[in-house]
Amino acid sequence: MPLMTISNSEHLTLRACVEKTLHEYFAHLDGAHVNDVYNLVLSEVEAPLFASVMQHVQGNQTRASEMLGLNRGTLRKKLKQYNLL
Repeated sequence: MPLMTISNSEHLTLRACVEKTLHEYFAHLDGAHVNDVYNLVLSEVEAPLFASVMQHVQGNQTRASEMLGLNRGTLRKKLKQYNLL
């Protein structure tokens, strides 16, 4: 898996970045009750994922759906969900 540069000296995988961010999120809850973390994480990850892929493929939905491994209908649904279409 490719490494991501977080700072000049810190290289992390995407998974490690997510884990680090979740640990920080939970550490800052200060006892607050949280529901639906799964959907929170999905929406926080999916929106920039779709935006970045669409930018990378210059708006070509066919290429984006192939790159993401989704059918084009699902891609369009997600793009609408995140106001990217």
